[in-house]
Amino acid sequence: MKRLLVLVGLAVIALAAPAFAQSELRPVLRSEISTLDQIVTVGDFYTSAGEFAQVPLFRSPDLGTSGNVPAETVARRARAAGLITAGTDGLNEVVVHRRADVYDLERLKDLASKTLAGRDASLAPRDLEITFYRAPSQIHANPSSQEPVVVDRVLWSRTDGRFTLYLSVDGARGRSSFQLTGFAREMMDVVALARPLNRGGILKAGDLTTVRLPRLQVPSNALVSSEDIAGLAARSNLRANSPLTRNDFERPVIIARGEKVTVNFEIPGMKLTTRGQAIDSGAKGDVIDIMNLDSRRIIPAIVTSRGHVRIARSNPVVASLNGGNQ
Repeated sequence: MKRLLVLVGLAVIALAAPAFAQSELRPVLRSEISTLDQIVTVGDFYTSAGEFAQVPLFRSPDLGTSGNVPAETVARRARAAGLITAGTDGLNEVVVHRRADVYDLERLKDLASKTLAGRDASLAPRDLEITFYRAPSQIHANPSSQEPVVVDRVLWSRTDGRFTLYLSVDGARGRSSFQLTGFAREMMDVVALARPLNRGGILKAGDLTTVRLPRLQVPSNALVSSEDIAGLAARSNLRANSPLTRNDFERPVIIARGEKVTVNFEIPGMKLTTRGQAIDSGAKGDVIDIMNLDSRRIIPAIVTSRGHVRIARSNPVVASLNGGNQ
């Protein structure tokens, strides 16, 4: 009896196996497909299309676009092509998208800047600001192409910045020609003030920023680095976001004309000091004239700090420090 049951069970399994296999291999319609080719095949629409996978069914939509196909139409054509078990699988329509290599406006600007900069070793692509006169919002190229977009010819005037690029684009129907016309403005980064600075104001590192300006608007001696100007004083009132030059700054005046100062003279084993009055204004390190308040003589001295000057050792007028303290 047991043997009979086993045999019956094996027979049932044997009969069911082809049905399971057939179920697993049954073609299923996809709800959405994406293709690179001009033709959509049975295998694009259906899984397990077998020997009928390469049979063409429809022409693809244009590059970068999508189209909807009624599922019943797909199934009917697939059956006519030989896939007799093709059905709609509960779908009303199938979305077909044709992929494209999309060149939008920013990508076209990038192409233009790289092309133009490649003609001059002194330029980098980021040095050029590109403006198109008339340009398509997008160019769709064949993504499977070895050279989807090729620049065949370049016309560019460095004098006025105008350019024309002649392009060859591998599109949906082979290669076609495009022209890109526009203006390429050379730009550069320069040091500028983040906020206005009044005459005599001392420059701090936090007062500086970097701005990007057209090269033609930038003086040839404009600062491109903020090194060595922090701590200097403005020679005049300076505006924010304008190019700066080294001549815009000077060492800050720390002794004003007419100011009373301490005059120092030092030699090994001796230090003399006296009081004087500045005949000139001066920054640290400047040589200015000082009048000795005791002798009324004028002597040159080096500004060392606020209210202090030093007489050089080689100065022959040490005797004028009469009344000084040792």
